[in-house]
Amino acid sequence: MLHEFCPDEPVPQLIHGGKLDFLVFDYLSEITMSLLAAAKAKMPNLGYTPDFVQVALAPFINDIHRKGIRVISNAGGVNPLSCAEAIQEVIKKAGLDLKVAVVTGDDLMPHKTSLSEVKMADGHSRQRLPKTVHSMNAYLGALPIRHCLDRGADIIVTGRCVDSALALAPLMHTFGWERTDYDLLAAGSLAGHLIECGAQSTGGIFTDWHKVPDWDNMGFPVVECSSDGSFILSKPPKTGGLVSFGTVAEQLVYEIGDPRRYLLPDVTCDFSQVVIQEVPGVEGGAVRVTGAKGFSPSHDYKVCATYMDGFRTTAVCPVGGPRAAEKARRTADSIVRRTRRMLKQLELDDFSSVNIQVLGAEDTYGAHAHTKGSREAVIWMAVHHKQKKALELFSREIAPAGTGMAPGLTGIVGGRPRVSPVLKPFFFLHPKCQLKVDIHVSGELVESLVGAGPEATEHCAPPTPREDAPDAELLSGPHSYRLEELAYTRSGDKGDSANIGVVSRHPLFFPYLKKHLTASVVEEYFSHLIQPGLKDAVTRYTLPGIHGLNFVLQSSLGGGGVASLRSDPQGKAYGQMLLDVELKGMPDLKTLVE
Repeated sequence: MLHEFCPDEPVPQLIHGGKLDFLVFDYLSEITMSLLAAAKAKMPNLGYTPDFVQVALAPFINDIHRKGIRVISNAGGVNPLSCAEAIQEVIKKAGLDLKVAVVTGDDLMPHKTSLSEVKMADGHSRQRLPKTVHSMNAYLGALPIRHCLDRGADIIVTGRCVDSALALAPLMHTFGWERTDYDLLAAGSLAGHLIECGAQSTGGIFTDWHKVPDWDNMGFPVVECSSDGSFILSKPPKTGGLVSFGTVAEQLVYEIGDPRRYLLPDVTCDFSQVVIQEVPGVEGGAVRVTGAKGFSPSHDYKVCATYMDGFRTTAVCPVGGPRAAEKARRTADSIVRRTRRMLKQLELDDFSSVNIQVLGAEDTYGAHAHTKGSREAVIWMAVHHKQKKALELFSREIAPAGTGMAPGLTGIVGGRPRVSPVLKPFFFLHPKCQLKVDIHVSGELVESLVGAGPEATEHCAPPTPREDAPDAELLSGPHSYRLEELAYTRSGDKGDSANIGVVSRHPLFFPYLKKHLTASVVEEYFSHLIQPGLKDAVTRYTLPGIHGLNFVLQSSLGGGGVASLRSDPQGKAYGQMLLDVELKGMPDLKTLVE
């Protein structure tokens, strides 16, 4: 059994109730990596997630040792060796003898001078690296972690790797899966994908959130895997949350693109025919997952670089009283106009970009907003500029609005807005054969791995059509349905792109969703959030195994992550927004189900 999550609070729940062989911690995202890189720049011994050491490990190290649980984490961030040193101190203080291994090699900054021009994600075009590149980390796979386990490591720390590798590695080690057992590697990667990000597969952020009990004691996912690649996903007994087809299917479609070509360092996965079946009689729910297929991986690692691109600041101000939204909008516009006038007087450039939203007026919904006449609203003002002093000026000019503009502005959330550097992501590909991955055990370099491994290009996954052909003749009728009545949704981000997974609540609904919820429908609904002028910005893929659709929305997050000035820079609410789409011209689907 193994488990993976982000927070630290559930550790005792899992140690004592999960019957684990492996405890797996996933901490990293693109945003986290940029923050850790900034922390290391200030203090060279930082750059890892200290909570992993002090909160997750230190209080429970004796229990972990006594139960023989092996721990794997990417908490090393941009400084895994320092993380390992901190762990060694915890072990020494507890009087234990545990073997700590570290995987390094994902950091490409030492090779910066030889990477002036890089291959882009399309695999064909090349671009120059940004001049102000701040960090570069390759997404490593499971093989180095497996080697650490083979060498008897009790605790393994990595830098950047794909989240699913943290779970795939112990399965490769335990079952002896080879690096060309592609179907098995895809199944293990799927297990890792489903249990990453904490409680998201056990009822967290579920569409039917109102059916999920006891959020205050949320159960975290545990998978029990078999050597054939099938696995049972559940949670510890006597915990809150919910494991069901819906909760797990939502997580399957989380932050993926083409489900037939989910690219990982170890394997190219086909998740389109994955089947999720509920297991009866299990407290809190459980599902059995099968059907993943795999093909050979690519020759390249994906790399996420960050580069300095000026500064940003965000002001958040509540406004109350009649016509609150109107007051909020005029206040924000006036602050920006006044500051622009001051910038001009000081011979400073204009803002690079400005984003004003009135939260409570449904600005995020654009033309689909319903709210009118709200008596409560929140101003969201975010601005970007190449020079820090310009934003410091803007930050000072927020407070005068409380006495010189609209009545009802109650304060500035968090006080005077802070000015922060912007670290934008820049993704490219790097040949595996040019990257050396090092394995350290107990502070010593013991092994280096180079190369992409054996190739099997004849088994590569076939290309996926942009739109699957619609089903044969379907019934029509006078009925209309909100999408929420027919499906679950889950959304996430990859850089500046968002994805929205849509999973049918019943198999009979699936043909109608394919017919009525097209890429063009989704593109029109989110047109106000997609970069202007972009054609065919939305691509739709199908997942027949779970009766699902996946929509990828290009250039829809205003730059994404810390580069975006929006209140939802990662598209977390996009799936929820889509639930209100009305699909018309349908028969009585509920009668069909009955």
